[in-house]
Amino acid sequence: MAASESPQTAQHNPHRFTPAGEARGYIQPDRLTELWIHTGTACNLSCPFCLEGSGPGDQRLQQVAFEEVRPFIDAACDLGVARFAFTGGEPFVNKDIVPLLDYALARRPCLVLTNGTTPLRTRLAKLAPLRENPHPLRFRISFDYPDPAQHDANRGAGKFMQALETLGDLHGLGYEVSIARMGTQGEDTAAVNAAYAEWFRKAGAPEHTPIVVFPEFFPPGSHPPGVPAITEHCMTTYHDAASRAAFMCNFSKMVVKQGDRMRIYACTLVDDDPAYDLGQDLDTAMAARIMLGHHRCFSCFAHGATCSEG
Repeated sequence: MAASESPQTAQHNPHRFTPAGEARGYIQPDRLTELWIHTGTACNLSCPFCLEGSGPGDQRLQQVAFEEVRPFIDAACDLGVARFAFTGGEPFVNKDIVPLLDYALARRPCLVLTNGTTPLRTRLAKLAPLRENPHPLRFRISFDYPDPAQHDANRGAGKFMQALETLGDLHGLGYEVSIARMGTQGEDTAAVNAAYAEWFRKAGAPEHTPIVVFPEFFPPGSHPPGVPAITEHCMTTYHDAASRAAFMCNFSKMVVKQGDRMRIYACTLVDDDPAYDLGQDLDTAMAARIMLGHHRCFSCFAHGATCSEG
């Protein structure tokens, strides 16, 4: 970790010290490998566990427009970014998602996170031409559990099978697809992952389709009790230079639209806390020290949680 800290960060970041008054652990970013674009928290579904609190018409984070995002894509390319990723809400609710993907794919590989239901399915025909771009497009579809009834209990009747059909259709178009699921405490992770293989076969997708397992992140604005504070001592005792470099906030940033302004946040998991708003300039954002004070930071610290597939 670098020794320097900008005066603004040092004076105004409420997470600089733990509740016990100890120096908070931090990450000093050293590169921009990945830029995430948040298309807005509007979604066609209302999942009670959603880490973004998304739902139909939700405006906590507003829908971004092509012309608002394009300068950030260009600036990231100037900084040597390796890839782009798009998340929501549901990105395919956003009317500009296909032009945005087309523009970004002309420059770098892209990943899109989606629930794989109606908004994407209505645009399947428009996704096929994106294969003609010089860089690949990948999709990650949410399948909370390897059981339709459990999945649909939160997402709505028939949504598991609809997403499964989308998985097969995207694979048929030649796209690489992974899935995201919910992890549960004490689970046999290998056994749960293996239970998806039958469904992958039914969809006509590879039996070993990649699976990204997420812990419980809690809805935006949550303050779950009992989350340990991460101190500087923790970061040097339990992590080394290589493991600190793997924290998402070291190499990744996220662009959002909030209060009619385009903003840059430290990572994909902390957009509910204004302390992680790093302004509008990518160069400035990359220089800011990231204090590990959000409760979701502990998932990165303890479990290596990441939204990245790089």
